[in-house]
Amino acid sequence: MPRGDRQLTVLFLPESAYGPTNNCAGIGDVLRRRGHRVIFAAEASWRGRLAPLGFEEALVDLAPPAGEGEGEGEGEQDAGQFWKEFIRQTAPEFRKPTLQQLEAFIRPTFEALIDGARYCEPRLRTVLADAAPDVVVEDNVVAFPALLTAGAPFVRIVSCNPLEIPGPDIAPAFSGLPAEDRSEWSAFRTEAERVLRPVWEPFNTWVREQGAPPLPDLQFVHSSPELNLYVYPEALDYTDRRPLDHTWQRLDSSVRHTDAHVALPDALTDRPAGSALIYLSLGSLGSADVDLMKRLIRVLADTKHRFVVSMGPCHAELELAENMWGAEFLPQTRILPMVDLVITHGGNNTTTEAIHFGKPMIVLPLFWDQYDNAQRVAETGFGERLDTYRFADHELAASIERLLGDRSLRDRLDRISAQVQASDGVTRAADQIEHLAHRSPRP
Repeated sequence: MPRGDRQLTVLFLPESAYGPTNNCAGIGDVLRRRGHRVIFAAEASWRGRLAPLGFEEALVDLAPPAGEGEGEGEGEQDAGQFWKEFIRQTAPEFRKPTLQQLEAFIRPTFEALIDGARYCEPRLRTVLADAAPDVVVEDNVVAFPALLTAGAPFVRIVSCNPLEIPGPDIAPAFSGLPAEDRSEWSAFRTEAERVLRPVWEPFNTWVREQGAPPLPDLQFVHSSPELNLYVYPEALDYTDRRPLDHTWQRLDSSVRHTDAHVALPDALTDRPAGSALIYLSLGSLGSADVDLMKRLIRVLADTKHRFVVSMGPCHAELELAENMWGAEFLPQTRILPMVDLVITHGGNNTTTEAIHFGKPMIVLPLFWDQYDNAQRVAETGFGERLDTYRFADHELAASIERLLGDRSLRDRLDRISAQVQASDGVTRAADQIEHLAHRSPRP
């Protein structure tokens, strides 16, 4: 019998990226195991990947399928090919300072996400009417009005850096600016206003026309009046500078239990004395920058350490060195407990999972909230931030040795890891969602 003596129907709408979808899958798995019906209104390219986990797929297209007018060739194409093309077109923008990325990358990304929200609105309304969910959960950075007009309680999850929940005493989101030095905050906010308001205003008008409440000023997604969850360890959080009301609940981590087990080859497990095991992952987007990946492989090949490499969609174009092993996709939550150090792009999932498992980080940010995570990891002492495209070979090697040799950092991470794991974020999130649905039954 499901908890609460009533089976709930919980509908998740995650952003199409791996981080939000995996986060929702972890929480959804807890609810499914409790006997509840869990539906994913994920983007259509996830077809066939969520059902094996026990979820119902009620997928939505965010652009016209191949062969339908302007969207021809952009439908459910091979995901790897899509990311290859995406990086080929946008990688030059990742080399720009965050202030310039506002117009070069952040604005077109919001425009593309908004186009997807507009396109799928009719289909999403049909999905919601058919599913009749007891609660809807969104882990996204733009609003989908159908979720707010479905007649069910609405939960927002923030699985990006929590600077996206703004406040006057924290640095602006996407800036990567330090918490203690406010000298550049104002200029960044002014430029963000100039660049994003012309995108926000028509989107807000459209959201209201669909019957949803107006958006908060210059924010692209609603917060819930009842329950908002955000994923970030307390040790990294900004709670002293940006207090939140009672509707906000922090999850110190949200580590899924759906990843498959993996066995490492003997060359990595039987290491010589003094050789550490290091995980390299730039995410599905960063790893598609072949030139960057090739450079990292070359630099790391000259160290005494062994490496597990998440190779990503361009894996066929990469040749790993003898001290490395990897694959296109790896079960990250199974890999992290085995390693001594993480080299990451600073995606929120990897950042929080590294703290969950007590691993120091070297962060090489590319875009979005990765700069904010890189800055926060560095200023809280859990790792180092390097300039992704301009670091010298010796800088990366020196950072590896410093972090591996810092015993006090290891002890600190061990303590925090134990606390984070004890807090059990996925179970806590499931508890909160379940409780909201039971106390707010559909009419």
